[in-house]
This record gives sequence, structure tokens and C-alpha cells, in this order.
Amino acid sequence: QVQLVESGGGLVQPGGSLRLSCAASGSGFSIIGVGWYRQAPGKERELVATITPGGITNYADSVKGRFTISRDNAKITVYLQMNSLKPVDTAVYYCVEVSPFGRTRGSWGQGTQVTVSS
Repeated sequence: QVQLVESGGGLVQPGGSLRLSCAASGSGFSIIGVGWYRQAPGKERELVATITPGGITNYADSVKGRFTISRDNAKITVYLQMNSLKPVDTAVYYCVEVSPFGRTRGSWGQGTQVTVSS
């Protein structure tokens, strides 16, 4: 079974960029969908972006045009490129397996903190 671990978070100024990484271990990475979720203080987790095994992507309206999800099967890694960051993007970001039916699978990890502030 595939295990996923997030990294790459940090502090960035408004308008800046960060790239998050989701490193996989185990077998089967090339045939699973992966989603990025985030949870801001006092709020529920929300879907940010997903990518299918074939590379089809979907985004939350709040990040369209600013974030890009991609995958590198050779490196068994999924990325989230985050541009034009806003303070509202501040949250803990998680990557998880996503089924073809849009449901998450597996346990939630520790996440990686993204803070957008001047």
C-alpha cells in the first residue's frame, strides 16, 4: 500500500511562491489519484487540488490560476506549485490518496505548514 508524506512548507510573503512535495513509498503509486487538502485555523479541511493516475487535474475555485498540481512517477512524487500566495492560503497542507469516486483513502499525516504573511 502507498504511503504519502508532505514537505516543503514555510513562511512566505504575500505574492510569493512555494512548492510542496508529496513523496510516496510502497507500490502502486502510478495507479492512484492524489489530492492536496488544507486546514486553516478554526476551519475544516478543504480540498485544494487532485490529480488522477493519468494526469487529469482539478482545482478548488479559490486556487485556480494560482496553484498547479503535478506528478512525477519516476520520482514517485506529487507536487503542488503555489504562486501568488495570499494570507488566506495560510493552512496546514496534506496530501492523501483519492479514489476514482472522489473519496480520500488512508490515514492523514502530519501535514506541512504554509504561512503567508508580511
